[in-house]
Parts: sequence; C-alpha cells; structure tokens
Amino acid sequence: MEEQTQAPAEPTPSQSQTEQPLAPHRGTLILVFGILSIVCCLIFGIVAWVMASKDLKEMAAGRMDPSGQGMTKAGMICGIIGIVLQSLYIVIQLILCALGAGFALTA
Repeated sequence: MEEQTQAPAEPTPSQSQTEQPLAPHRGTLILVFGILSIVCCLIFGIVAWVMASKDLKEMAAGRMDPSGQGMTKAGMICGIIGIVLQSLYIVIQLILCALGAGFALTA
C-alpha cells in the first residue's frame, strides 16, 4: 500500500486577525453631558450633540462598538433639549432686561 502524504493545510487567518478592533463607544459620557446641559450649562449640550453625531456615524460605518447606541442617542436628545431650554432661558432674560431698562427710563 502506498502511503499518501498530504501537505498540511495552510492556516487560515482567524477572524480576529483580519478585523480591526472596534473603537469603544462613549455613550455614558455623552449621556452625562446631555443631562448636564439640561441642568446647568449650554456648552455641555453642544458638546453632547457634536460627539453623539460623530459617534453615531462611526457606529453606522462599523468602526465603533454599537452597544452604546441607545445611550448615545439618549445623550444627543438630552443635549438638544438642554440647548433649547438654555436658549429659551437666555432669550427670556434678555427680554426681561430690556423691559426692566425700559421701565427704568420711564420712571
């Protein structure tokens, strides 16, 4: 009997070697910034909105861990709400200052 020798099969690259590791999501940070924008400062809302938009694009492209997508969206929504509320507060303060100055001039 003739023995057939098979050449060893070439190792196939594992899936983990060929895929790039996903960047970690920043959903918690974005959510905290969104909540802070509602509570205290307008700048946190702007930062949350910009970061969330960028991260959601990265998640859609498959370059970022999609497990934080819900927190990222919630942070973006909180940031938008914070921006709207803080903007309304600024407008109301300006109106009240203008009315107060107008009353001071007529008195």
